[in-house]
Amino acid sequence: MEKNIVIFKNLHETYQTMDLPVSGIETNAEFTINNLKALHPQLPFKSIGFRPDYFSFLFVKNAKGQYTTDDVTFATEPGTIYFTNPGHFKSFEWYEIDEVYLITFSESFLRENVHPDIFREFPFLLAETVYPKVLKQADFAEFETLYRQIEKEYHAGSPYKNRIIGNFFVVLLLKIKEYFWNDYNPIYEGNRSSQIVKTFKRNLENHFRELVTGKVHQPLRVQDYADKQSLHVNYLSNVITSKTGKSVSTWIAEKTIAEARTLLQNASMSIKEVSNLLGFSEATHFSNYFKKHTAMSPADYRKQLLKS
Repeated sequence: MEKNIVIFKNLHETYQTMDLPVSGIETNAEFTINNLKALHPQLPFKSIGFRPDYFSFLFVKNAKGQYTTDDVTFATEPGTIYFTNPGHFKSFEWYEIDEVYLITFSESFLRENVHPDIFREFPFLLAETVYPKVLKQADFAEFETLYRQIEKEYHAGSPYKNRIIGNFFVVLLLKIKEYFWNDYNPIYEGNRSSQIVKTFKRNLENHFRELVTGKVHQPLRVQDYADKQSLHVNYLSNVITSKTGKSVSTWIAEKTIAEARTLLQNASMSIKEVSNLLGFSEATHFSNYFKKHTAMSPADYRKQLLKS
């Protein structure tokens, strides 16, 4: 596998870099849904290798191709459903496309519109490898009803669009859990490195849950996450970076911002209270940190929420 694989922050950036049509994809959307037939006018198509910094579901009603995640390649055929989370190496090929729906979404979208404790409710979203399923036509039709309703709401223009989609998404995740997670076996999570990544993600999630509920008050450092697995800090850093394309520090920063966005939706909580919950000693430090990573202050972010 080649080194220094590019990381794409959203679907628009992914497809634009590959010289594919992007007119129907919002530039910085936290959620997208598209029929790939419109985005792949010329077939066959082979993508470059990349690491998406977003979650994705693919629903293949009628198409043929193949898909690679990390070092495993799967055939893509009618009735296929698969899921990937951020950080994994990906590439794909399409030979024929009639109807394939791709849904992409960020952690922030999940927390703000689906459930604030999303990974506790749906732990498979953190799994290292979720193998695709090829469903019978009747079973696939259940998912088709859901993703088409989501598509309808996505284009409806309602001021409550994200909340409505979020409610449909709960049902979609429950159906994914029903069909995929019941057969899940942790032995397929892979080698030692994959286990380290999985454990790190769970430790990260659990720690921030304790932070925002006030059970702990001091944010963990990179060294602390290494200590939790009895690893040398350099070894943990190398494994996380090589397996996910992002450093431990980047994972921590992105998690901090995702939690901050969720907390800032609570208008009764002051920015200072949000700052304290996330372990910042000063509200000004938190505001500078938030602006560094989002290009807007916490106060401006709240104003944007009110407008939307």
